[in-house]
Amino acid sequence: MAGILGIRSKGNVSRKMFYGLNSLQHRGQEGCGFAINTGDKLVTHRGSGLVMDAVSEDIVNRISGTIGIGNVRYAMATNSVNADGEPFCGYSKGEQLAIVNDGALINTYLLRTRLEQDGMMFQSNSDTEVILYLIARYYEGDIIHAIQKATGYLKGAYSFVLLFQDKLIAVRDPNGFRPLLMGRKDEEYFFASENAAGDILGMEFERDVEPGEIVVCSDEGFISYELGQKAKHSFCIFEHVYLARNDANLEDVNAYLFRFRSGKILYQEAPLNVDLVVPVPDSGYPAAIGYSQASGIPLGEGLVKNRYMGRTFIKPTQEERDIAVRLKLNPQYHVVKDKKIVLVDDSIVRGTTSKNLIKNLREAGAKEVHMLLTSPPVEYPCYFGIDTPSRKQLIAANNTVEEIREQIGADSLAFISLEGLYKASNRTNSNIFCDACFTGQYEVDPCLL
Repeated sequence: MAGILGIRSKGNVSRKMFYGLNSLQHRGQEGCGFAINTGDKLVTHRGSGLVMDAVSEDIVNRISGTIGIGNVRYAMATNSVNADGEPFCGYSKGEQLAIVNDGALINTYLLRTRLEQDGMMFQSNSDTEVILYLIARYYEGDIIHAIQKATGYLKGAYSFVLLFQDKLIAVRDPNGFRPLLMGRKDEEYFFASENAAGDILGMEFERDVEPGEIVVCSDEGFISYELGQKAKHSFCIFEHVYLARNDANLEDVNAYLFRFRSGKILYQEAPLNVDLVVPVPDSGYPAAIGYSQASGIPLGEGLVKNRYMGRTFIKPTQEERDIAVRLKLNPQYHVVKDKKIVLVDDSIVRGTTSKNLIKNLREAGAKEVHMLLTSPPVEYPCYFGIDTPSRKQLIAANNTVEEIREQIGADSLAFISLEGLYKASNRTNSNIFCDACFTGQYEVDPCLL
């Protein structure tokens, strides 16, 4: 749950980094940062909060260079944004390196312990810093060999972009858990978590970085290498369910169409006789449109979103999530009063948001409130980059569907089936996804934690 970006150009990239990171803001709201090669050195800026707040016009104008990397991130509840913010920078054999990463390693503690025993001193709790130190440790003049050697020790999810000399280097783990793509326009190149970062800059998406691939961007353009490790392609299907923007095209699947088809499939699996289909903004909108079109039931904006609020799911603490729900979505009294409505959302994790929304809609006069989800029940934690809680905090891990319905106060409750979710991807080969949060079948053993 982070958004990463790398840009290489003939001109100054600082403003391009600023705009590109803004387009990835939905992937992390707690902190952001970038590093730019000015020609003499790497200059780094990191700050808390949204990109618009953390990066001033003065900073954009003051830092100039033709190569840069950056990220937006959320903060784990126990971590400090300032301490753990990216990019991380370091030196090896007189060369300066900087890195941004999206993912989560499951053997971080083991690697940190061994590196500390060898005299390494860490400045944060971030596994991204571990990756940087390993690359620096094995660098002997050949950066590709150093990356191949270092990643041989990594277990879990990582999609990172390294700034090294006049090169951008993108690396994706052998399972391809987290997204990473690449594109260009003339002599400008980019790597990003989603295509929106390139779209806003007028650059064209070329392809996804393949699982287990190293792509070097230099004066010669893109050059591909292999990590030398093989594994089952296991792209996080929750990216399409919730995390990615509606305009994201990841692994040959458009997020909007995936969600739209999910809504149509939900009507096939859970038809309801109600007066109004109400989406939970934003990722619930396409599915609600799909359900409305399939059923013939009108679509209504029963919830008004405060556009200045971020995503509630990726707030670091439960207290902040509770407050954010109340601030973010306000029921439309004149739309829902005396109506039987079906509320369409992407998922239920802890149940807090759903319970509050249903309560507020009833208070606004809704006669009935039914709820449909475009994901199966989330029963297992994610260890690969999405900060889901432990099983004891996952409402679906400890309750039946009927018990969840009672707890959130809905008149009825239904989840899309796993088969329906795969059908929504519209891929001939749907065996590329990680669905461990629904099934508990992990491609990398979390017992390595």
